[in-house]
Amino acid sequence: MSTRARTAPDQRKAATVPPQRSPAAGRRTAAPAKGITRWQRFRRDRVLLLMCLPALGLVLVFNYIPLLGNVVAFQEYDPYSGGISGSPWVGFANFQRIFEDSLFWDAVANTLTLTSVQLVLYFPIPILLALLLNSVLSSKVRTAVQSVLYLPHFFSWVLVITVFQQMLGGAGLIAQNLRQHGIEGFDLMTDPGLFKFLLTAQAVWKDAGWGVIVFLAALSAVNQDLYEAAAVDGAGRLRRMWHVTLPALRPVIALLLVLRVGDALTVGFEQILLQRDAVGTGASEVLDTYVWFVGIRTGDFSYAAAAGLVKGLFSLAMVLLANKAAHKLGEQGVYAR
Repeated sequence: MSTRARTAPDQRKAATVPPQRSPAAGRRTAAPAKGITRWQRFRRDRVLLLMCLPALGLVLVFNYIPLLGNVVAFQEYDPYSGGISGSPWVGFANFQRIFEDSLFWDAVANTLTLTSVQLVLYFPIPILLALLLNSVLSSKVRTAVQSVLYLPHFFSWVLVITVFQQMLGGAGLIAQNLRQHGIEGFDLMTDPGLFKFLLTAQAVWKDAGWGVIVFLAALSAVNQDLYEAAAVDGAGRLRRMWHVTLPALRPVIALLLVLRVGDALTVGFEQILLQRDAVGTGASEVLDTYVWFVGIRTGDFSYAAAAGLVKGLFSLAMVLLANKAAHKLGEQGVYAR
């Protein structure tokens, strides 16, 4: 047999065997990722930053620059003789007047009462509405109901109060129908004892539907596989809502609750101002209306600025405490730890 015939099978066998690589050659070492510099991030996001500039300019002009005007709280400010630069300094005299004024503390008590009622009666309603809408299978029905719910958000407070007056006032539709049937009518719009509940009902009708949007957006991000897995495990509708839906809403609920607590001392100024004369100052005087009537309307700008500064400091403290409570419950809140 020739040498060429003998070596052909060996060559074919050698061709079928993959070449052996050393361990060092088989390892692939990825190059370490280098963090981009601040200038590279700026160049990458320059379009987004340019889009944000108008909004930042508005916030700067209308929110941060006016903070410098709080200096008048420490002055006996007179806009007609010298302005800020020519007004004499009085230190904390305006703050002392505030804490010695019983009307101020009555306004604080009314503000906290109204906020507590709205927190208990109003805050859960958008959550419940979002859960109900999320359970509706037909997207057309859900869209139609949602549109009807948040339509009143675009109404002014004048229109909202007019609607309630026409329905619940002494000459309203309900009172007239009761009188036609021999029953004495009523006037809920002038009842000081029910004023806090009236404000809450108006706020629910006007803004509850708008708040539903936030919770529906959070529910849309829930993985549907979790519902299917819970249904396979035998969980009914209520248990799926309790163990899947509500945990998905917890971060949003905690965030909005913290923001609501921080805004507790700001109750609807326009809403109350339009109804203040109907129920009297004892039931309707809140911090915003107190600052308006006692400070700005009488021209005592230093006193009004001091009252507004006290309100802002208390609101900041409440935000920090509520955010810390959210951290204790395992939620992020407004900002991370």
